[in-house]
Amino acid sequence: CRLNFSHGSKDDHRRRALEARSIAKEIGRTVAILADLQGPKIRIARFRDQFVDLKVGALFVLDAELDSNDGDETQVGLDYRDLPEDCRGGDILLLDDGRVVLQVVGVKNSQVITQVLTGGKLFNNKGINKQGGGLSASALTAKDYTDMDVISEIEADFVAISFPRDAEDMHLARAALRTRGSAADLVAKIERAESVASDSILDALICASDAVMVARGDLGVEIGDDRLIGVQKKIIARARALDRPVINAT
Repeated sequence: CRLNFSHGSKDDHRRRALEARSIAKEIGRTVAILADLQGPKIRIARFRDQFVDLKVGALFVLDAELDSNDGDETQVGLDYRDLPEDCRGGDILLLDDGRVVLQVVGVKNSQVITQVLTGGKLFNNKGINKQGGGLSASALTAKDYTDMDVISEIEADFVAISFPRDAEDMHLARAALRTRGSAADLVAKIERAESVASDSILDALICASDAVMVARGDLGVEIGDDRLIGVQKKIIARARALDRPVINAT
């Protein structure tokens, strides 16, 4: 039973865990609880009219200082406010799982100035990926640490860590959970280019986890669809060789 901590209140998660375990006991089945942490919120903010229709060749600005609800066809704010620090001219940004593609033409203070390579409708709060990886967002946020208190309270069996870059992120998550009294096993969601940058990084990440997930959605956007299947097969093979369960998802 997966509890998605990207949505819902703490009381929602407490209630669902209680209900799942109650029903499992009633029917004589074992049901594990997996708490899925939100991780870094790498997203654009919102538009005045809910969405815009971007045209190929147009300039479009991602502005960390813009009001969160004031986006239009020329600019939008950022929930991920460190984006200007992470970008350079020539970088490719993929929004909404790659449906909209932007190329960075320059960075000026809080603004990432881009040109639209692949246009279309762009809606509020859509995700941002950087082709090839390189966004500096930590795998664990202040919200994640707060949610760990609830995860410990409900005695979740597994905790999924979103966007880990390497083994160190998993070690930090495990230590934070242990200090809160949680004995949960950890699932690394492999969805960043950095996590598959080399065989040694991948193997160490798998070994630092109790199970791994091939999170094909974000991973495919970051490394490209042409590489995804080969990398997916490698992750599965290495997880099996290192005696870790592996989930192939999204």
